Amino acid sequence: MLLNPSQKYAAFAPIALPDRQWPDKTLTHAPRWLSTDLRDGNQALAEPMDIPRKLRFWELLLKCGFKEIEVAFPSASETDFQFVRQLIEEQRIPDDVTIQVLTQARSDLIERTFASLEGAKCATVHLYNATAPLFRQLVFRQSKEDIIQLAVSATRQIRALCEANPQTRWRYEYSPETFCFTEPEFALQICEAVADVWEPSSARPMIVNLPATVEVNTPNVYADQIEYFCRHFSRRREVCISVHPHNDRGSGVASAELALLAGADRVEGCLFGNGERTGNVCLVTLAMNLYSQGISPQLDFSDMKQVVELVEQCNQLPVHPRHPYAGKLAFTAFSGSHQDAIKKGFHAREQSASPRWEMPYLPVDPNDIGCSYEAVIRVNSQSGKSGAAWMLEQNHGLVLPRALQQDFSRHVQAHTDREGNEMTLSALWQLYRELYGPHQHAPRQLLDYRTESQADGGLALWARVQTAEGIVTLEGKGNGLLSAAAGAIKASFNLTFAIEDYHEHTLGRCSESRSAAYIRCSAKQGMSRWGTGIDNDVSRASLQALLNALPESDAGWK
Repeated sequence: MLLNPSQKYAAFAPIALPDRQWPDKTLTHAPRWLSTDLRDGNQALAEPMDIPRKLRFWELLLKCGFKEIEVAFPSASETDFQFVRQLIEEQRIPDDVTIQVLTQARSDLIERTFASLEGAKCATVHLYNATAPLFRQLVFRQSKEDIIQLAVSATRQIRALCEANPQTRWRYEYSPETFCFTEPEFALQICEAVADVWEPSSARPMIVNLPATVEVNTPNVYADQIEYFCRHFSRRREVCISVHPHNDRGSGVASAELALLAGADRVEGCLFGNGERTGNVCLVTLAMNLYSQGISPQLDFSDMKQVVELVEQCNQLPVHPRHPYAGKLAFTAFSGSHQDAIKKGFHAREQSASPRWEMPYLPVDPNDIGCSYEAVIRVNSQSGKSGAAWMLEQNHGLVLPRALQQDFSRHVQAHTDREGNEMTLSALWQLYRELYGPHQHAPRQLLDYRTESQADGGLALWARVQTAEGIVTLEGKGNGLLSAAAGAIKASFNLTFAIEDYHEHTLGRCSESRSAAYIRCSAKQGMSRWGTGIDNDVSRASLQALLNALPESDAGWK
């Protein structure tokens, strides 16, 4: 890289708009959407989609609720031409959906484009030609007058062909390419000339698309350009202003949102932002951003996982795991502090009657887009006590006491540091059972027990316990079940300990639900161990938790 890049690269000049209005506006409704996955997105693929893949993508776009879909560049390839024909001839286009096709400003290509649309109920013909100085001077070597004449002549031909085929409801779209670095006055001039030929009205709809075909400045400059155009275009009330932001500077989404604030009515883009170079604006992100602010996007991503899978199959490109809203890790927290905040947020939500979604680190409810809460928290070496506790609570119903969370977290940390990878739920559960129970192969397994109340208010306990050496019968008395059990265990197994902590809860809301019990026992040396028991009988669960908390001998305290 250059030490002084200004010698090679010039800063793009903003336009003068000191009284700009868009910064004080807010988004209150969804724009019109146009998916260009099947055209712009398709042309950016190393291996463009064949017709079966395009049909699968088409059906997905319909399912998501798109009403305007740019389906092809029919004069550019036979596959695109035949795809348009198949949609029309097989009557695959719903009555409320408009297909759109792209054409350059050449007479033969326009004729071919209209041949592809024969028999369509409703269609938009999208014309573009280069208007930016770089393209005028370097690529095409044409004057401004030449560029205007090209657009006007093509528009005149398109209008004549539309009028010659009145059985189709026609819309017309014109794009000055690339608008974002075309002189503002010239962009207005050429669009005025085109509109004069088309004469937009409710009977003859027109879309003026103002593309950021290559991002050249910050999104606020693009918004200024859109607002300037909307203020000065004489037929603003008669046309739909559309934007088509690319993502060369990584700010395509921001450019689209600010352009809507500046007066745009429609956004063109692709699902997950596929497109030339760094891609088009991501329509999923835009739609979900609106959704997260309480605005219906008029698109349906209720099954985001299926949308991702189908788009990946058709594009043969992966969706990044951290892609907003849609990536496999979009809602996943590994960090301990994040996990703790999310866990507390879910607990607060369970106790609240408010429908409002207020959750640390999660701007939308993953459940709204078909994602389970299992993926929200995952455990690796960066995780704290809350991560492992959350996974056990969500998948096994265990609500670990705080001190047990801390103890288990130390073991999980040691495991992940040693293994160097993420800990799966299965591995986490296996480690928990090995440390605390419950499992069928515990060193001491309670077989049965009975209790009897004593005249002095105490409790007598008889129990049978399976050990490696055989069955041991326990007998003890105490103020309650655990004190009786502790006395019997001390006598039978020659152990010295004290019960320091006890918690219990049910694993469900039904009367026959099982119960979980947690017990921490300590030795004189200050060392302690936890045990867990699960059973339909809470007393049995408590007794097994006590057995699981104890070492085989006093030498086993740690």
